[in-house]
Amino acid sequence: MKTCLVVDDSRVIRKVARRILEELGYDVAEAADGAEALAWCRAMMPDAILLDWNMPVMGGLEFIRRLRLEPGGSIPKVVFCSVENELERIREALDAGADEFVMKPFDGEILGGKLALAGAPV
Repeated sequence: MKTCLVVDDSRVIRKVARRILEELGYDVAEAADGAEALAWCRAMMPDAILLDWNMPVMGGLEFIRRLRLEPGGSIPKVVFCSVENELERIREALDAGADEFVMKPFDGEILGGKLALAGAPV
């Protein structure tokens, strides 16, 4: 089964993303910040990661930079998910290792399309 880790400090966003991803056929895990997500990835690397930008403990940029240095850390397709909409911020996320970027709020069609563009199994 294909897996996706949803990393967001908002329980509401995680719940909405879980529902959408499960409809897309994913087995979904959740993390409330980058540190929790990194620990999860060290235990079991997911196929895809939906990643928030601003979180306590460890934000999205720091998480993705660390993830890409982990054994197998190049495998997950990472879609940054944020309210950030400035082109230079989006470029910063992509340069840090994200495969795609999606703006909040999103729906199933948008998220499915971004995962496909990133090369994640859909």
